[in-house]
Amino acid sequence: MERKDEAAAVVDEYIVGVFVATMAGIVLMYLLKDRRRRIVKSKAARNGAAESNGGSVFVTSEGKEREEDEGPEMEPDVIIVGAGVAGAALAHTLGKEGRRVHVIERDLTEPDRIVGELLQPGGYLKLIELGLEDCVDHIDAQRVLGYALFKDGKSTKLSYPLEKFHSDVAGRSFHNGRFIQRMREKAATLPNVKLEQGTVTSLIEENGVIKGVQYKSKSGLEHKKYAPLTIVCDGCFSNLRRNLCNPKVEVPSYFVGMVLENCQLPFDNHGHVILADPSPILFYPISSTEIRCLVDVPGQKVPSIANGEMNQYLKNVVAPQIPPQLYDSFIAAIDSGNIRTMPNRSMPADPHPTPGALLLGDAFNMRHPLTGGGMTVALSDVTLIRDLLKPLRNLRDSASLCKYLESFYTLRKPVASTINTLAGALYKVFSASPDEARKEMRQACFDYLSLGGVCSTGPVALLSGLNPRPLSLVLHFFAVAVYGVGRLLVPFPYPKNLWIGARLISGAAGIIFPIIKAEGVRQMFFPATVPAYYRAPRSATK
Repeated sequence: MERKDEAAAVVDEYIVGVFVATMAGIVLMYLLKDRRRRIVKSKAARNGAAESNGGSVFVTSEGKEREEDEGPEMEPDVIIVGAGVAGAALAHTLGKEGRRVHVIERDLTEPDRIVGELLQPGGYLKLIELGLEDCVDHIDAQRVLGYALFKDGKSTKLSYPLEKFHSDVAGRSFHNGRFIQRMREKAATLPNVKLEQGTVTSLIEENGVIKGVQYKSKSGLEHKKYAPLTIVCDGCFSNLRRNLCNPKVEVPSYFVGMVLENCQLPFDNHGHVILADPSPILFYPISSTEIRCLVDVPGQKVPSIANGEMNQYLKNVVAPQIPPQLYDSFIAAIDSGNIRTMPNRSMPADPHPTPGALLLGDAFNMRHPLTGGGMTVALSDVTLIRDLLKPLRNLRDSASLCKYLESFYTLRKPVASTINTLAGALYKVFSASPDEARKEMRQACFDYLSLGGVCSTGPVALLSGLNPRPLSLVLHFFAVAVYGVGRLLVPFPYPKNLWIGARLISGAAGIIFPIIKAEGVRQMFFPATVPAYYRAPRSATK
């Protein structure tokens, strides 16, 4: 009996041991599996990529989209509407500062545009300041060292004054979509930046304060997202700007865009501006084998592409005015049928300061794209917003934050107003006119820039964003007018020429002063007298 009892005890102990060992194994396997899952998740966060909830889209460092399962998340510090040049640059910049950023972009595939392809040296310096200069690498971007100006068979070369800068500093021209995708990819490498594809339909407002946005995700579902600060930079077609600024937009002309292939520009690494009739024609490289052509067509309508009017216009009116080296490629581009048009919009910055929201980029401020200054203005604004937000520990006091950020509208003026005013004034001067005084002003501008020295480097420094000084712009503009009058009075001041000279000065004033008035005289020339210029963060830092 004792032996049987002992045997039974041994069996019981064996069963218990097996049970304990099995349970321990199960627990161990669960712990190892959980640890492995956390490691994988941690690596995914480090390697790229703006995670998103509810089956929404995010862009990996390779630019690919993928779906993520829904999961809990913290409220973002900033919502950015739009992931173009301004939105993508701002997302990366604020993400580097440690902010939680949620970007909502209507289309995360590569954009295909005919503008936003030339970054001036001043804009490239801002790109360096933001740590985004590598975004022009590996996209076949071309260095741009200045401009070549053509008029009536004559030409002059205008080089950027880059002597004081590192050898890498120059303009860059490229495919706009490739550049934007590179910036989106870089923003997506930050774990606290989320890029989601969706269409923002409205801003959420409570008691005059913007609390967030309502949007439709890629799957078609309606969502609401809340944040202390919403920054709207959804481009020239923005449907949200009317809530935050005076939305009056002027369309002085259209660009007709084509790509010329396998041809050589008269001046390597330079943008080319032809002072044609009725308005300028632009050529610049966008890759090692492609040259962008933009034909400006003034007015509210362009010839129809569908019925062949556009082809006839380009061949009969435009083609005879372009340099002979480009003629054959220009005709081939027309015959290829790949012709696109885009309205050129102009909208001065006229904000309605609104607690909880800010406007940026083309949604806020546009100028004629003749001078290629839009990206320089946008990147300059991004650096300014970064610097203004840097001392703020949180952004939840909307009223104080709104008052504080009013200084943004003043501090941006030297760069933005200089580039805006120059773009508007040059477009009017470079366009043909039957008026004798306007003809003289146009010729005087070409001859003044051809003089070289300060007459060349001064205006080009303004154009490139390297010298954003409104006073310098006004001085050079009227120097051109005075130079034109001097040409009329030599060798003898005939009464007719005196009258044309007086109208030339009056016409110059009529071109530039309305633009300056729209930009704001006090903000442009006397920003230190604007109270918001001195405003410091108070309760917003608490």
